[in-house]
Amino acid sequence: MSDDKKTPQDDHASPANPDNQIDLRRQSADAEHAAKIAGDIPPRPEPDTPVAPSHRRKGRHGVGLKETPSTGHEWDGITEYDNPMPRWWLWTFYATIIWAVGYMFAYPAIPMVTQATQGLLATNSRKEVAAEIDRFAAANAPIQAAVVQAELGEITRDPDLTSYATNAGGALYRTWCAQCHGAGAGGARGYPNLLDDSWLWGGSLEDIHLTLTHGIRDPKDPDTRWSEMPRFGVDGLLDRQQIDQVVHHVLSLSGQPFDAARAAAGAEVYADNCSACHMDDGSGDRGQGAPALNDQITLYGNEPETLARIISQGPFGVMPAWSERLSEAEIRALTVYVHGLGGGE
Repeated sequence: MSDDKKTPQDDHASPANPDNQIDLRRQSADAEHAAKIAGDIPPRPEPDTPVAPSHRRKGRHGVGLKETPSTGHEWDGITEYDNPMPRWWLWTFYATIIWAVGYMFAYPAIPMVTQATQGLLATNSRKEVAAEIDRFAAANAPIQAAVVQAELGEITRDPDLTSYATNAGGALYRTWCAQCHGAGAGGARGYPNLLDDSWLWGGSLEDIHLTLTHGIRDPKDPDTRWSEMPRFGVDGLLDRQQIDQVVHHVLSLSGQPFDAARAAAGAEVYADNCSACHMDDGSGDRGQGAPALNDQITLYGNEPETLARIISQGPFGVMPAWSERLSEAEIRALTVYVHGLGGGE
C-alpha cells in the first residue's frame, strides 16, 4: 500500500453520520447569528472607566433632564444614586418639628410625677367638659324646674314636659338601668321586665317614683322598700316533701302541669306558710312586693326545680336607691320614661 493513500474517515466523527447532523446545524446557526449582531453590540468599557452618557435624557415634552449622580456605592450591578428629598418635603418636615415644639410649650404635653405640664395656654380638657356640663344644665334649668314643680300626672299631660322627660329619661335609663333590665327593658332572670303590667311594687307614676327614689332592700336608704321571703328549706321551716308539695300547688295555681295528690297536700302547707303574703288565690300583694303566683310571669323561672330552690333559699334581690346619684328632676324624667314603656298604670 502506498503512503499517499488516505485512511477512511472515522464514522463516529463523520458529518455524514446522522447522529451528528443536528449538532452541526445548531453550531452553524449560532455562528450566522453571532455574525449578524456583532456590529450592533457596543464595546464593553473597562471596569475603572466611567460611563459617560452619550446624550441627555429627555423627560416629558422633550425637556432635558440632568443625570442623577451616583454615590459610588454599587453591589451586584445595583448603583446607589445621590437623589435628595424634594425641597417642599424637607421644609414641611422642618415645619412639623417647629410646630411640635410650640405645641409642647403651649398645651399639656410632658407627663410629670403627679400631672402633666399645663402649658402656656393652661388648657384643661376636664375644665372644658365641666364648663360644657354647666352650660347644658343652665340651658335646661327652666324646664327641669318645671318638671320638679309639676305633679307627676301633669308632666304626662304637658307635651313639652313629656317630650323632655321622655328623652332625658331614655338617656338616663340607658346609662343607669340597662345593665340590669336590658337595653330594651325586657328584663332578665332575677331582673323585672318593665314592658308588661306585672309589677311587684306597683306600676303607677307614684309607685315607680318611690321605687326609683328609695330602691328595694337598699341598706343605705332608711326609707327603702323592704320585704323578705323566709328561707323555708335552709332554716328548716319545711322539709323536702312539704316543699315539693307546695311546688305542685303553685304549679296548679298558674295552670301548669302538676301532680294532683301532691298539689292537694301542698294547699294546706301553702295556706299555713305562704298565703299571708301571696294571698289565698296566689294574686300576690304589691304592698309587700310579693309576686302573683296565679300567672306564668315569673322573675326567676317557673320550672319545678327553680320553684323548689326559691322556696328553700328565699330570693333577696336588691335595687339601689337613686336619690343619692340622680337629681329629683332626673328621677322624675326616668319615672315618666319607665311608665311609658308599656306597662304603666
